[in-house]
Amino acid sequence: MNNNGLHQRLAVCSWSLQPVSPQDLIAKLESTGLRRVQLALDPLHESPGVWSGTAALFRQHGVEIASGMFGFPGEDYSTPETIRSTGGIAPDDRWAQNWEHVQAVAKLAEDLMLKLVTFHAGFLPHEAHDPRLARMEERLAKLSELFDARGIVLALETGQETAPDLVQLLKKFQHANLAVNFDPANMILYDRGNPLDALSVLGPWIRQVHIKDAARAKVPGAWGDEVPVGAGEVDWRAFFATLKRLNYAGDLVIEREAGQQRVADVRTAKDVVEKTFH
Repeated sequence: MNNNGLHQRLAVCSWSLQPVSPQDLIAKLESTGLRRVQLALDPLHESPGVWSGTAALFRQHGVEIASGMFGFPGEDYSTPETIRSTGGIAPDDRWAQNWEHVQAVAKLAEDLMLKLVTFHAGFLPHEAHDPRLARMEERLAKLSELFDARGIVLALETGQETAPDLVQLLKKFQHANLAVNFDPANMILYDRGNPLDALSVLGPWIRQVHIKDAARAKVPGAWGDEVPVGAGEVDWRAFFATLKRLNYAGDLVIEREAGQQRVADVRTAKDVVEKTFH
């Protein structure tokens, strides 16, 4: 692929740059050399006084929104165990609050004319007879319909399930508005299998890819380590070759959620992609 084609597919997650305002985000984007962003929608909902002019500012500065993302109030990523109990749409005690939050971010996504929004659904129970699984599927159906009515594809972030378990769920929603945002590092961080194998299994559902790297945990039950792209266990040459074999034509969105030099690490990731993606 020529550099121009790749340039049109590269983006960066807004939360990776830890912006305090849209102006700050634009300045940091300029430092990365990227003009496309996956935008966290939660700040626009929670701090409208700061973020309400984002779309107009982006237009003025030639910044394109590639997609959106949202999380949920109260999610705790301290350990794999805390996010298992607090993550996504799983907690029953917060479902009413979370459903209100989802409706608000769906409206924001529609106003921004987004075509793709991603989120972590939370951990899925694995036993078919588990009543929590039925509740999760019911809630996923509600979210799918909500975004579908606005012409927006809803994509599940990978990592919290193995690829075969996620495929099993997706097949139940075959005609629903659900897709996958594939993150190879999450498969390593959550210890959910080999990213290349998972990529092949999930290929038909993938609508966006995160460019993120990690090293597997040395202690069972602990987090792995997120590291700059190229310094972890993801085989990027093989990863991009697999994407090509799958005829993947979507965006490549750089994500960095650790470290104290985010802009530099995003630039490093951009360099790795430009040198390796063919």
